[in-house]
Amino acid sequence: MPPDPPIGQREWLLRRNCSLTPRQMGAAFAVLCLMSLAVAAIFIAQGVWQILLFTALELMAVAAAFLCYARHAADYEQIVLSQGSLLVRKVVGGREALVRLDPDFIRIEMPRQPGDLIHLHTREAEVAVGYFATEKKRRELANELRRELQGGIFN
Repeated sequence: MPPDPPIGQREWLLRRNCSLTPRQMGAAFAVLCLMSLAVAAIFIAQGVWQILLFTALELMAVAAAFLCYARHAADYEQIVLSQGSLLVRKVVGGREALVRLDPDFIRIEMPRQPGDLIHLHTREAEVAVGYFATEKKRRELANELRRELQGGIFN
């Protein structure tokens, strides 16, 4: 859990809801490999060598899926509101994007339909947030942001 933000600063952290960490995924993949190879060994012992090809294909497909999952397990969005700026940091697949907005000129566009994100508009930039939140949490976040920008700790 991140430390409490300093006085005069508000922070929201939105993360993926992942059941397993990348390390746990590696352990699960290792167990799956051992089980698949054990079954393949039984067939190989009976003279069915073709099973080795299918086992290799299976494990490569599962490895690709596990790598994709592990790459995105640590994705997050962080929104930090402090005196003079609203900072939006997005980390997706190991790539970080950072947008700094002027809180005095932010217009918040609420999600209109299921699946819509919250859009923050200023004269210079626009950013969509709430990708890792449920519909209900997106609306709560938008309302909290609006409250903080209109009359929270900064006015």
